Amino acid sequence: MIDYKALPPRIAAALFVGLPPDSRIMRKLSGRAVDDHTVLLAIIADRLGLLLWAQTKDGQKGRNRPKSIFEAITNGGGSTARTRGYTSVAEFEAARAKILSERSED
Repeated sequence: MIDYKALPPRIAAALFVGLPPDSRIMRKLSGRAVDDHTVLLAIIADRLGLLLWAQTKDGQKGRNRPKSIFEAITNGGGSTARTRGYTSVAEFEAARAKILSERSED
């Protein structure tokens, strides 16, 4: 993890310009939680699940509709992700040290 605030502005800008649209920082800047590939796979899985569900007795009666994976990963279905973002290197290092100390206690 690089502390970009410690870098000269030209170097930081050069590093950020070369990032792909699906990188974590670019997704954060655009407000997207997941990359396009994952969204597309979730939509495909949802549609397939609905097609299969429609063939069941529950589907014919409109009961027990399967939950949407797309809704879950885009936080439309509540926060189910275990991903956490950090605003600084110090915050990340503190969280990392805590996780590692909890694992060593086990």
